Amino acid sequence: MSDRQQLLFAALADPMRRSLLMHLAAQSPITATRIAVDYPITRQGILKHLQLLEAAGLVVVHQKGREKRYTLTPAPLSELDRWIKEVGVTWDARLLRLKTLLEHEEAGS
Repeated sequence: MSDRQQLLFAALADPMRRSLLMHLAAQSPITATRIAVDYPITRQGILKHLQLLEAAGLVVVHQKGREKRYTLTPAPLSELDRWIKEVGVTWDARLLRLKTLLEHEEAGS
């Protein structure tokens, strides 16, 4: 697993960050102050989560004057989707080999 994928999984591991992503999907671009209105944590707490999401490439920040607006960038999720599918293919092949082995042993009994 690449460092980028690890960052993505770490970012998505937290329920608050997943909630923020859903919020951004519905309302971005949006400021941290505006997001904080809808959550039971401080603006500073929201900013820390947004920074982790930004580090993972899931959020971009656009600054206009003193105001920063956050926007969801879902493209990195495609990378995780590919990884999950690769793992699925690997496990499907392993399970098929196990099934074949068990059927062969059962037929020999």
